[in-house]
Amino acid sequence: MRQIFLDTETTGLSAENGDRIIEIGCVELVARKLTGNNKHFYLNPGRDSHEDAMKVHGISNEFLKDKPKFAVIVDELLDYLRDAEIIIHNAPFDVSFLNKELELIGQQPIKHCVAKVTDSLMMAKELFPGKRNSLDALCDRLEVDNSGRTLHGALLDAELLADVYINLTRGQNSLMMDVGATTQSGDVLPVIDLRQFELPLLMANEQELAAHEYLLVDIDKVSKGKTVWRSATLPG
Repeated sequence: MRQIFLDTETTGLSAENGDRIIEIGCVELVARKLTGNNKHFYLNPGRDSHEDAMKVHGISNEFLKDKPKFAVIVDELLDYLRDAEIIIHNAPFDVSFLNKELELIGQQPIKHCVAKVTDSLMMAKELFPGKRNSLDALCDRLEVDNSGRTLHGALLDAELLADVYINLTRGQNSLMMDVGATTQSGDVLPVIDLRQFELPLLMANEQELAAHEYLLVDIDKVSKGKTVWRSATLPG
């Protein structure tokens, strides 16, 4: 399945209160590889951005005056997103804005176009409970270079999110190569079951065991002593 990493910039924080999308950035991933088939739009929202929003994205009202309305680019956008998994950091925010734009032109919500919407913020919270999980924080934690990010920009943020996601999900690949995978020349690759190989068992060293125990204690504190491995060992 195609995966599309999507980000928006907006005039403010509430689509229901009249704020609108001013920028959309999309980055495509297929088989965990960036394809370069990306989409980027600047949009005329028909209203000015709030001052606080402009401090975040740095896009002036004057710059947007000659840009197309959402209705002009909607078919191109939906064709691009169709049947893909859409991955968004803090998905409810961006989805609420996309749905409002679609509603205003008589279109169905975005869920009717795409295969699924995945919230990478929720993924990060499950992996790093009690930690800061903003995109910048994840870039620092996962060693993704975000040195070029002085202001928020939809396409740059989508590119960073793709890198973050690949790091978040590293190690989740199947041990079985895809059946019917082909080379660029059209030759069918043989199916190789990697389970036939005997892999060495490497035991954790003292430093790794200590780091693991530290992580368990940290998670236990965040859950206020309700973790399964602690309660399961309690007497009685």
